[in-house]
Amino acid sequence: MLATTLNIAGYRFVHLDDLAALRARLFERACAHRLLGTVLLAEEGINLCLAGAPAAARGWLAELECDPRLAGLDLKSSLSDKVPFKRLVVKVKREIIRMNQPSIRPQTARAPAVIATTLARWLDAGADDAGRPLLMLDTRNAFEVDAGRFQGAADWRLAKFSDFPQALASRRVELVGKTVVSYCTGGIRCEKAALLMVQAGVANVWQLEGGILRYLETTGGAHFDGNCFVFDKRETLDATLTSTQSAQASQPR
Repeated sequence: MLATTLNIAGYRFVHLDDLAALRARLFERACAHRLLGTVLLAEEGINLCLAGAPAAARGWLAELECDPRLAGLDLKSSLSDKVPFKRLVVKVKREIIRMNQPSIRPQTARAPAVIATTLARWLDAGADDAGRPLLMLDTRNAFEVDAGRFQGAADWRLAKFSDFPQALASRRVELVGKTVVSYCTGGIRCEKAALLMVQAGVANVWQLEGGILRYLETTGGAHFDGNCFVFDKRETLDATLTSTQSAQASQPR
């Protein structure tokens, strides 16, 4: 595979109050750099997944970071042989990830997080540092879970992320007495999910910092079975963050 495209993904919960002007600026500069993908903006922050020539993607990021609110974004990056998006979309939304829970405001108080190397150590031991049993809680949609998941993870068969609050209300008893680690693709859904669980009084809740993508990048995928679904033409990524579609296409027939 000739890796000519840099894929960048990340988010930040931060108060943004100039959404129309910010949208116009980011769209214009992404067009200038010939990037494709999606940028979502809301009062609660930014969520982005873009792809293009490596120098162009880095140039756009350098311009983005001129805004102090968006400087130093924790990004997940990977290479591919082509751009996995058809068009560029920069959109203002009510939420950058829809949960329909106005009291959950991660831009004002971040959820507790566990880094990938610590989680891998906990999974090796089958317990956290206090000896409590672990429960990995998948906050993604059911079809994403079917592509790959942490071994033994709880899967509440969500049709969409906004179903999570109701699932929590009916299945909270499953979390009692455990250290709960919520996880998702890149961290954004499990951050809101962790905050909701804390608000509901669930003890010992963490989110996986950087989600599955950062975990695969850091650990090589120990304790994770299958591949990670992504919402672009790559479809699923293996433990090396390589598209499984590209791998299949490159195999001799």
